[in-house]
This record gives sequence, structure tokens and C-alpha cells, in this order.
Amino acid sequence: MSLVWTLEHRTVICRHSERGYPDEVCGIIIGVRDGADKIVQEIVPVENAWENPDEQRRRFQIAPDVLLRHERGARAAGQDILGFYHSHPDHEAHPSETDREWAWPTYSYVIQQVYRGVSLDLQSWTLKDDRSGYDTEQIRAED
Repeated sequence: MSLVWTLEHRTVICRHSERGYPDEVCGIIIGVRDGADKIVQEIVPVENAWENPDEQRRRFQIAPDVLLRHERGARAAGQDILGFYHSHPDHEAHPSETDREWAWPTYSYVIQQVYRGVSLDLQSWTLKDDRSGYDTEQIRAED
């Protein structure tokens, strides 16, 4: 399975992550499924709604009403929410234990490493069906 997007989609995540540094940022990945591929059609940056602003440097949350609004909009356009992205300020682009606890199977989880305000490594992950960990998901850029 691959996540397929354009370089512009990647740039949206990089720039959002850099602007939000040193806090975690987050967003929604919208598109369509085509066989084993997830074709990204839109990257939607959203506000980090984690309840305690002092913890936003290491936690993120998408507000339920925001998620529902974008899910309805995607469905109306014949699309789906394919996954989510968030940044890891000054940490590797690997899922944390907290990420695993909040994750759902079938979704893509893109993590953008931001070191000292500069976007570096970016990786996509999918949660294993038994929730024991993640598998790496290939990202393919097509223009």
C-alpha cells in the first residue's frame, strides 16, 4: 500500500510544521482509494486542539467537530479521510506510544520531523490490525 501525493502536498505539511514549531501541528489527509493506493487530493491543516496549551509541544488533537465537518465534506465530494499528519518537534518521525494509543487501523499517519524549526524527515505509518505497532507506508510523489 502506498500514499500517493504531489510535492505540493508535502510542502503544505512541511510549511505548516515549521510555522507551528516548537509546538506539534496536525492536519487531515483527504483523497480516494485506488486499489492498494491512497491518492491524496487535499491536505487540510487544522488547529491543534489539545486541551492544555502547555502540552502542545508533545501532544496534538483534532477537535471532533472539525473532524466531522471535514469527513462530511469529503464524503459529499466522493472522497474519504485517508489519514492524518502531525509534527514531531525535535524528535524523529516515528510514532510514539501515545500516537499508537490514539491511532485507528486503515488510516495513514504521516509524521513530519522538525528540528530547530526546519522540516527534515517525513514518514508515513499504518497501525497494525492487532494494534501492536506500525508498518511503514511507502510515500510516492506524482505530479
